[in-house]
Amino acid sequence: MIGYATLGTNDIVKARGFYDALLGELGAKRLMEFPVEQGGFTLWGTGWGAPGIAVTTPHNREAAVPGNGNMIAIPMQQRAQVDALHAKALELGGTCDGPPGLRGPEGPQAFYGAYFRDPEGNKLCAFRMGPA
Repeated sequence: MIGYATLGTNDIVKARGFYDALLGELGAKRLMEFPVEQGGFTLWGTGWGAPGIAVTTPHNREAAVPGNGNMIAIPMQQRAQVDALHAKALELGGTCDGPPGLRGPEGPQAFYGAYFRDPEGNKLCAFRMGPA
């Protein structure tokens, strides 16, 4: 249902470095990239048929600011991957917005998630649905 989600940045070069390293942990790579002087729109994904994450400077040339209530959630196959992606984000200069852990009861539809923000404050979540 979702093709890609876009986050704003004020420093496309720094953002590319952060997301290259972070999303590279998931096997994602740059699928599309425009020159910095054209806003630097950059799209990462694991393939053209899968959802992706893009980062760009705002089209209106005003400052990019994190949205209040906006978040991109990234599904993981294992809880250990949730922990690892959260740790990688922090290692790369992101900040913790909720440590890895179970939210709600354990069981077949258990939600295990970790929340973090990129260096510019955009919120992301790594999560695993299902039992441990």
